[in-house]
Amino acid sequence: MNKILIVMSAADTWERTDGSSYATGYWAEEVAAPHEKFAEAGFTVDFASPGGVRQPLDRHSADPEIAGPDCGRYVEHAERALREFGPLRKLDEVDIDDYVAVVLPGGHGPVVDLHQDPGLGRLLTAADAAGKVIGAVCHGPAGLLSAVDAEGKWLFAGRKMAAFTDEEERLFGTAEGAPWLLASRLRELGAEHTSGPAYQPYNVRDRNLFTGQNPASSAPMAEAMIDALT
Repeated sequence: MNKILIVMSAADTWERTDGSSYATGYWAEEVAAPHEKFAEAGFTVDFASPGGVRQPLDRHSADPEIAGPDCGRYVEHAERALREFGPLRKLDEVDIDDYVAVVLPGGHGPVVDLHQDPGLGRLLTAADAAGKVIGAVCHGPAGLLSAVDAEGKWLFAGRKMAAFTDEEERLFGTAEGAPWLLASRLRELGAEHTSGPAYQPYNVRDRNLFTGQNPASSAPMAEAMIDALT
């Protein structure tokens, strides 16, 4: 078995506290860089989302002034990978036993839907219990919040992890009006969140959990996961 599951958000809109709507989607590098690394290492990659909905591209991730000079390559790779895979699998229909690892990329979508998706929560709980490799990058760690038990206890409380920081959210211009900030929420719920310089690669491993702070951390996270799997 050499299959890895990438779980994407289905959200295209982030409602703000002032009543405005922010258009969101998947961040190209956070899908493309891990997919590229996994494919090169011989893994088969499947995609899933709530309802099997294909999320649109976050156009910010296609802007070289924001996402860097390689963003065009990442956009092309991500779009091709998603197109060739075809319709995304419905998250509720995924059997984690079919996979050796699960990955949660970002864009702001995970703070809209994945953080409270019960299907993802069940999948992550089963994956962690089986010792499977779990990766989450940038806003992807919001999806980890879905893994709570019947008493509301969070599965990943006490675990070390990285995620998009409050500072990076402010620098990006999306902190004001956000219903909540990811790094702060993770700490409030018991994560041992650490961080590096804004927008520089920063990765954390805690047993089978691999996390990255921002888009630049996507490829290093995938490489670390591959090392653990091989």
